[in-house]
Amino acid sequence: MILLLDKLQEDDFAVLRGPFESGRQRPNSLGGMLAFSILLQLLMFVLTYVVAADSTYFPYADIVFVIHSMVTATLILLSIIFSFPKVYMSLQKTQYFIVILVSQNLFSLYLYISALFLLKSDVSGMDVTFDALFTFMYVTLVVGFLVFIITSFRFYVLLKKGFYRKGSSKDKLRSNFEGKINIPTVIVASMGLTYIIQFIAQNSYTLEVEVIGVIIIGPILFFTMLFVLPEQLVILYCKYRFESFNFDKDGNLKPMGSERKDD
Repeated sequence: MILLLDKLQEDDFAVLRGPFESGRQRPNSLGGMLAFSILLQLLMFVLTYVVAADSTYFPYADIVFVIHSMVTATLILLSIIFSFPKVYMSLQKTQYFIVILVSQNLFSLYLYISALFLLKSDVSGMDVTFDALFTFMYVTLVVGFLVFIITSFRFYVLLKKGFYRKGSSKDKLRSNFEGKINIPTVIVASMGLTYIIQFIAQNSYTLEVEVIGVIIIGPILFFTMLFVLPEQLVILYCKYRFESFNFDKDGNLKPMGSERKDD
């Protein structure tokens, strides 16, 4: 993918500077987001591994807990470090990479893991065998993988066709939802959602609304975050390749065509 992107020019990525031009993803804004995420990560950790995992029979739950604990602890430490101006202004590219990891952890992994824990628990009101549980996990992971691959391919095609150049249709529709519609991805995600609903209907003998909600929302957010991940990664790529995706020491976005420099 990187080799394909290397063939494109700076102008082909111009629209992706939008979040930086608007100020939504300036280093100080991202630093504030990372600082706030510390509490959110701690809250989600408790909800996942204390509440959702309280009565789970999910195999290897202890292993998942240990690995995810180390990942979360590392991300919290990095969030603290990269919320300080002296750090993030000199390491803007690394800060953006940390933001991607934190966002994927918060809005993708936690609820997806919670959904798996709740599927095989005393509170779910569902009679799920271990085989059915692993089938659910494999299907949702495959759907998520397909969402990521299809979105990545479509994103590259749009970049190559010039949809992300200034003044293009993508530039004009940047803030509109219809500009984000991806029919193949919607079809794949819809198939995944249909499978989830059918799975719940076939295995649920009582309706625990809160639990069922987490089981549905968890994979949906998992798919959604994989849908936005290609754009996050391309922007990260642009920050490394083009200085115009970074800010000077005074906090001003560098102009297009700026000479490339290392952090």
